[in-house]
Amino acid sequence: KVEVWPDVAEDIEVEIDEKDLRIDRFRASGAGGQHVQKNETAVRLTHYPTGIVVSCQNQRSLTQNMQVAMSILKSQLFDLERRKQEAEMNALKGEDVDAGWGNQIRSYVLHPYKMVKDHRTNHEVGNAQAVLDGRLDDFMEAFLRYKVGQPA
Repeated sequence: KVEVWPDVAEDIEVEIDEKDLRIDRFRASGAGGQHVQKNETAVRLTHYPTGIVVSCQNQRSLTQNMQVAMSILKSQLFDLERRKQEAEMNALKGEDVDAGWGNQIRSYVLHPYKMVKDHRTNHEVGNAQAVLDGRLDDFMEAFLRYKVGQPA
């Protein structure tokens, strides 16, 4: 399985509390000769709060594997936080509405006759100038009735 993670720049700080981290050292498998088979050169990091597990046995020394594993863990935590913030922003933003033809909320007809119509509630008024001057109470009441399910 191959996973691609962003390379977290050195200036971006990702704080990892040591008590939130479990570090397992073990002997690496595969090629590498007697050194990797007799010494604990591989490392597995478990981040308790998120459940993320990262293991590394690519390098010949425990220190190098630890640095690589920490870098991968930091990038995964950074990506997790970025996705969380993105989800919060999307929840605040609401759903995207197409601004194309047929999706308008209100129509203003000013010539040859004057009328303002709310397409959601079918509420119409003939005094377009009053609506343009800010008298929207009738439209707000019609919309509130529409939201509750009463006829406008």
